[in-house]
Amino acid sequence: MNIFRSPLFQIPGYRRMWLSILFSNLGGQITMLALPLTAVFLLDASPTQMGLLTAMEIAPFVLLSLPGGVLIDRMQKLPLYIAGEIFMGCTLLLIPLAWALDMLNMPLMYAVSFALGTVYTIAGSASQIVLTQLVGREKLVEAYSQNAIAGSMAEVLGPGMAGLLIRVFGAPLALVMDALLLIGSVVMLRGIRIHEVVPPRSTWKDRSFKDELMKGVNFVKSQKMLIEMAATVGAWQFFAQLALSVQIIFAVKDLGLDETLVSMSFVALGIGSVLGGMAGPKLSSRFGPGPALILGIAITSFGWISLLALESYLPSLFLFSWMLLCFSWGATLLFVNFLSLRQSFTPTELLGRMTTTMRWLILLPAGPGAILGGWMAEHWGMRSSLGAAGAGTLLVVLIAYSRPYLKSLKALPEAKSA
Repeated sequence: MNIFRSPLFQIPGYRRMWLSILFSNLGGQITMLALPLTAVFLLDASPTQMGLLTAMEIAPFVLLSLPGGVLIDRMQKLPLYIAGEIFMGCTLLLIPLAWALDMLNMPLMYAVSFALGTVYTIAGSASQIVLTQLVGREKLVEAYSQNAIAGSMAEVLGPGMAGLLIRVFGAPLALVMDALLLIGSVVMLRGIRIHEVVPPRSTWKDRSFKDELMKGVNFVKSQKMLIEMAATVGAWQFFAQLALSVQIIFAVKDLGLDETLVSMSFVALGIGSVLGGMAGPKLSSRFGPGPALILGIAITSFGWISLLALESYLPSLFLFSWMLLCFSWGATLLFVNFLSLRQSFTPTELLGRMTTTMRWLILLPAGPGAILGGWMAEHWGMRSSLGAAGAGTLLVVLIAYSRPYLKSLKALPEAKSA
């Protein structure tokens, strides 16, 4: 199948954005493996420290999302997106530099994770708005699905690339390749042309920053669909982070996988994302974006439950890969519909504040979930964190489906007026 035959690729600039996402995600795959493997193998991090490492990446969403939304709505989004990619590349280079100088430690790892989270909070929110500006609201489900395919290709190719780099150069030096890939992403983004009218400074310089911030919060608060989705996805984030914070240290210390086998298993993330990206529009069209979102949560739950239920019967590498496949398949299906619903629903002038408010709401529970997952793993064993993730996300599915509103969303709603 030639994905470039999609009508989306006839939209000026979308091909460049898609390639930028591919480059950035390839680098992200390296970072996703190299950072925790550096902590586990070089710094002998404990489960609690791994939970804190995850929480530090989430913390900027809680601290910066709401004020960031006001700033995003006052700025051009594409330059902000590009600046974030550049800053991320520079930040990642601190790890190999500190390692070469024998100064690498967990506080520096926490600081780098916090910096990466800051980029994801501000530039990541801007990137979602750039996509809406580029393709239009009516094509968002297809666009997010195509972007998920770019991500899945990176997830198929990235772990093997990361494993080879980590094996040959070590985890810290592998991050240099991520920085190079981010340069490629920036080159692609700089070729995109978007006409965006930003309110002149004179129109907002006398406005209260707090009032502007609360306008976005109040918009989300006033919309039942956004509140329902925030509660559902936020609860999923809490339980999912119980497992995500310890899954690599679980694979290394409990399942006995080395760096190469861990990298190989992460190819399953790409396969799951392919399934989610390709099936996303069809499932959304057939069942509706609301039910498809709930189905995505159910698939992630099945991965954690089946990992523990079948651990005594199947090889560790297969089961860990299966869990990753279910997670990426379900999470892709979940977020394709979640992002499309909220972006299609929001007035243009509030997109930045809505995006950051929603990200703040759904990630507010994620940090405590990551810390709790690490604490549970250290005191009760890592299987307790994985089991709680499976049971908790299944409970989210049952509650979401028992409520009438989310499961009744059979099509993307029309945009509200501000």
